[in-house]
Amino acid sequence: MYTYKTEILTVGTKWLSDKADANDVAMLDNLINERAADGWELVTYDYMATSMQIKGAFVVTFRKEKDDKAWNGLE
Repeated sequence: MYTYKTEILTVGTKWLSDKADANDVAMLDNLINERAADGWELVTYDYMATSMQIKGAFVVTFRKEKDDKAWNGLE
């Protein structure tokens, strides 16, 4: 079994385009690497542009395997 965690990573201001750019991708890479260092595995992500096209965001879901003993109430 897994524990799941979903985060919203707000990225840079968008003036001319609502697409992710290199800086946004670097922010996503940093988040993924930080969570991986804590034992979280990337499950999925998606980029969301806002309706006002001012700020975009990534919705990122991670998972971490639960300890079977703790999960089964054996501890």
